[in-house]
Amino acid sequence: MPAYAFEALDAQGVTRKGILEADTAKAARGQLRAQALVPMSVAAVESSQKPGDAGSRFQRPVFNGTNLAIWTRQIAGLVSSGLPLERALTAMADEAQNERERHIVAALRAEVNGGASFGTALSHFPREFTDIYVAVVSAGEHTGQLGLVLERLADDLESQQALRAKLIGAALYPGIVTLVAIAIVIFLVTYVVPQVANVFAGTKRALPFLTTAMLAMSAFVRNYGWIILVAGVGAGVFLRGMLRNAAFRERFDAGFLTLPLLGRLARGYNAAQFANTLAMLAAAGVPILRALQAAAETLNNRAMRADAMDALVLVREGAPLASALAQKKRFPGLLSMFARMGEQTGQLPAMLQRAATQLSAEVQRRAMQLATLLEPLLIVAMGLVVMLIVLAVLLPIIQLNQWVR
Repeated sequence: MPAYAFEALDAQGVTRKGILEADTAKAARGQLRAQALVPMSVAAVESSQKPGDAGSRFQRPVFNGTNLAIWTRQIAGLVSSGLPLERALTAMADEAQNERERHIVAALRAEVNGGASFGTALSHFPREFTDIYVAVVSAGEHTGQLGLVLERLADDLESQQALRAKLIGAALYPGIVTLVAIAIVIFLVTYVVPQVANVFAGTKRALPFLTTAMLAMSAFVRNYGWIILVAGVGAGVFLRGMLRNAAFRERFDAGFLTLPLLGRLARGYNAAQFANTLAMLAAAGVPILRALQAAAETLNNRAMRADAMDALVLVREGAPLASALAQKKRFPGLLSMFARMGEQTGQLPAMLQRAATQLSAEVQRRAMQLATLLEPLLIVAMGLVVMLIVLAVLLPIIQLNQWVR
């Protein structure tokens, strides 16, 4: 049964908004009049989001990562407690934080009331619910364990958010220190150093080499700084355009994985995400080939995604999952080891989840070590640069005092 968003006036003239279900807009108005409400507007709640729509192109998704995890946890709790899915969605619509969320949940409830599965209803909102999300929910419905699967899905979403937050937190302080250092150096070079040059411009004495070099650098930055800025922006735009090319993006990502520190972090992060998704899908009863393809599509690194798709081909041809992953050296050996243990013991989902947990912990440990190492190095580097600038300013003054004596 379709859902309609309405705006109506009650007997006291107060505007009331909400969502109701009816066969037609005329029937919806009739329901409002039966409740002693005067309908002002009744509009059907859209049950699909086309990626090419102009409105959806510029609108943010209703559910970000954190909100989606909370929403999934809430509906999982309602379903696990024995509440029918329709009533659970009704309760979620009543507790929605904003109108767009209320409309989406109402559309989901309308689809479910009309006989569609929950997974099919979710697939009508691709900007809010990914293919992985829909596949896991559909598998839970198929196996009759929707509540349990939603709980696992909420756990997975929360763990992904926690890992992402820790990585951002580890990079935040070094990033702020770097930006502040660059701003201070630019200020000193473009303002303070030229002032020194003006003071000693009238003297016919040769300035110290450090001061001369700093003055040359200052002149270069003041005269050509905007060219450097424009060139940097242009290079960034060009690189972004090139990254849209699949072949170039795969080569770029493959090269990024070879970096000494960041490459290992990227490998671990992508491998943890791959193992986590694969474990969740396998535990939900999704066939291994479909689970492998879905897990591969979640990888941000295109080189590792290509390796995962090659592993899928090997598994389709009859190779064990552990053997297929072991042939792809970009994936950590820990992943293939746990996959082999899972295949031997018949506990593949549990072993993959354990591998994902260990890989996530390793990524967090390396990220914190890198941040801890970068903090003092950045401070020391900033101190050295400032010291050179201060020396460039002070050396002519010291030299002038010696001349006076």
